[in-house]
Amino acid sequence: MSKTYNRLAAGERLRLKRTLLGMTQEEMAERIDRVPKYYADIERGSCGMSVETLMALSHTLNMPMDYIILGREYGENPEKKHEDEIVAVLDILDKCPEKQRASILKIIKIFISSCRK
Repeated sequence: MSKTYNRLAAGERLRLKRTLLGMTQEEMAERIDRVPKYYADIERGSCGMSVETLMALSHTLNMPMDYIILGREYGENPEKKHEDEIVAVLDILDKCPEKQRASILKIIKIFISSCRK
């Protein structure tokens, strides 16, 4: 964890979470009600962000504000570390047609089963 705001690192954390959720920069900008260039500049670290934008990003990406700004890892609860991945998988499944969703779930179960061996 850093004790200072590093715009490049914050932008990278945002980019990673956005791509994990399968969103484009344009979709992200629309969700937080900002223009795409401004959001792209935040991800690149070429500009900072207002508190309002930080709050919108935190809410939309389900990321704590101090994690976005300082890279502070989640608190004592180890389950929180995997919350991003769980949310991303659920979001992807939610966007799939029912037949495709059933196939994806089967693949995930087979994969998990093979990892345990």
